[in-house]
Amino acid sequence: MKKLIVIATLALAPMFSAQEMVTKPVQSYQTAQYQAKKKAFVDNLLSKMTLDEKIGQLNLPSSGDFTTGLAKSSDIGKKVEQGLVGGLFNIKGADKIRAVQKVAVENSRLKIPLIFGMDVIHGYETTFPIPLGLAASWDMNLVQQSARVAAKEASSDGINWTYSPMVDISREPRWGRVSEGSGEDPYLGSEIAKNMVYGYQGKDLSVGNTILACVKHFALYGAGEAGRDYNTVDMSHVRMFNEYFPPYKAAVDAGVASVMASFNEVDGIPATGNRWLQTEVLRNKWNFKGFVVTDYTGINEMVDHGMGDLQQVSALALKAGIDMDMVGEGFLTTLKKSLSEGKVTQAEIDMAAKRILEAKYDLGLFTDPYKYGDAKLAAKEVYSMENRNIARNAAAQSMVLMKNDNQVLPLKKSGTVAVIGPLVNNSLNMAGTWSVAAKHDQAVNLMQGLQANFGKEVKFVSAKGANIDYDAKLEDIYAAHGKKTDRDSRSKEALLKEAIDIANKSDVIILAIGESAEMSGESSSRTEITIPQSQVDLLNELKKTGKPIAMVLFTGRPLALKNVKDTPDAILNVWFAGSEAGNAISDVLFGKVNPSGKLPMTFPRSLGQVPIYYNAKNTGRPLDQKLVDKCEYQRFRSNYMDECNTPLYPFGYGLSYTKFNYSEVTVSNANPKGNQTIQASVTVTNSGNYDGAEVVQLYIRDMVGSITRPVKELKGFQKVMLKKGESKKITFDITPENLKFYNGDLKYDWESGDFDIMIGTNSEEVKHAKINWTK
Repeated sequence: MKKLIVIATLALAPMFSAQEMVTKPVQSYQTAQYQAKKKAFVDNLLSKMTLDEKIGQLNLPSSGDFTTGLAKSSDIGKKVEQGLVGGLFNIKGADKIRAVQKVAVENSRLKIPLIFGMDVIHGYETTFPIPLGLAASWDMNLVQQSARVAAKEASSDGINWTYSPMVDISREPRWGRVSEGSGEDPYLGSEIAKNMVYGYQGKDLSVGNTILACVKHFALYGAGEAGRDYNTVDMSHVRMFNEYFPPYKAAVDAGVASVMASFNEVDGIPATGNRWLQTEVLRNKWNFKGFVVTDYTGINEMVDHGMGDLQQVSALALKAGIDMDMVGEGFLTTLKKSLSEGKVTQAEIDMAAKRILEAKYDLGLFTDPYKYGDAKLAAKEVYSMENRNIARNAAAQSMVLMKNDNQVLPLKKSGTVAVIGPLVNNSLNMAGTWSVAAKHDQAVNLMQGLQANFGKEVKFVSAKGANIDYDAKLEDIYAAHGKKTDRDSRSKEALLKEAIDIANKSDVIILAIGESAEMSGESSSRTEITIPQSQVDLLNELKKTGKPIAMVLFTGRPLALKNVKDTPDAILNVWFAGSEAGNAISDVLFGKVNPSGKLPMTFPRSLGQVPIYYNAKNTGRPLDQKLVDKCEYQRFRSNYMDECNTPLYPFGYGLSYTKFNYSEVTVSNANPKGNQTIQASVTVTNSGNYDGAEVVQLYIRDMVGSITRPVKELKGFQKVMLKKGESKKITFDITPENLKFYNGDLKYDWESGDFDIMIGTNSEEVKHAKINWTK
């Protein structure tokens, strides 16, 4: 599988060298000698610990971000001193963390150091595009580099554990947390998962600038019914193993140090108390050796699921395989009683404590508990210009050109440009959701980026034009976590008039509309996934000016854009691009960077199509492909009376300022046998007027199987740079490993038969070759 990905990037910032890229599992450095030494140390420490101290290691409270002076005197400080805390999260700053660590290692009986966690999701203070946006780069170099930068910044500031990557597969754009994942595809999601782990953890966790990664949410969190966060999940084991489990397993295979349990139920049992999930699958099948932490109050929430009182659900979680209790303190307050009543065993408590201690050993904290957090280093490392340049490049590579009629983009570096929209001058929203450590007020907004980069050549004039939403109460809900939308108190008519006036005096319009940052993210489910009507009305009125419109789309999820798609001349999806958003958007709008992003998640025509995803299965009554292409209805076939079957924008879709032509697909052997390797090739030609990067995508369909198989599955991709006029032959190695799936008995194997090999620019526009492969 590793042979299937070759990455080339358009560089605005320094990239990793081949030597810096991590390509082997983190745990490869842990020799048998190392493991033996660790076991001896941890076993000896455990033998000295009281029951309360062991249970204390399983306790993960939130710090409340207390000041340095309260490190010892606060309630948490007292518990640290008593050995009743294993780690803390939500504390920021090297000096604060050092003060708390000092209490643990100088005042507690056994001097056991703490681990310090934080939601470092898409960067620390230097923020990168939201994960769904970063996934759109299809660039594993950038993915790994973003995690490496985040680890360096966070570790210099005292953090040694991040609750990332989130690898939940989702086909549900109503669910706000799609913004935090990598989209709908298990193959792309798996590649991103392992590269995030490599970026955070490096090759050696004992190095001071690496941190523990935590893959989440195990498992199936992205499949909640109706797209409502925390909701019920129910699916077959075949679907779990083939479509939802692969990214979690990829992270485990990459050596991820920790796993977070999900809020949802699996097979009728909440994941936090599900032994089949946390022990049988994760540890016994996948050989996971790290520790499992709950999500925020995950144990306590099993009471509302109907699994018993706090003592019962705490025992259930421990016996399922949970090692650390985030915030709820169910372990801390009930396990001692449960042990005395025979509801849990000493061995179960010891094993959980052992796993936490082993992670601390791997981090090197028993050798130097103060190795993480150096205020002087943080001053140089955190939010440095070098890191911001890397983030700027990543943001530019993540942007997806969805429409470009009459080559409106790139814009000319002359004349007058009207920059209109509710987020044009809003820095607070540029980083997007789950950016808890970001310097929001210092993020480069769109107007700032345009002025800084092209203000000497172009006259930019701006107007808000409309609020995010007509409904002030809804907009107040959207403005969560301090990310104000700067609602304008003027009437909609006054806002619109100002925008029309400057548009009429301009040569072209940049219209920045879509979602605000917290319209997606946790607890941000939406029943309508369209652009709010206030902004649609603005777009429609600007269209009447006759001026070309380049629409800059801010979004944390796939939106249903059918009602706006035909109005602007160009659509550039910029997601939420991070600290350097305005600079990166400017780079793409004016052609400094040729967009190369591809959608990691399908955009539907309308909400009624959801869930819609490329790797679906045929029904027994599929619509004839000619009718699919024509969007025509046929009774007694699987289709809609009032809508096409096809998406508005398919998985893998993304345009460029140049044009790429694909030859027919050739295969080295159309009748391979056994464990052979064959090659599938196309020649890609840049026939346009710009140098550009293209993501060449390989899909395979198993035509006949022992269980029904998807119409196509992504099995490889290469991101290649082509100069204008240049042609390159792109070759994919294919082995039986690429044909394997979990059958009805959950056996992972491949089956002889016919296969359709597809290579193309997205999941719908592909060239075909047929092969027959026998065992």
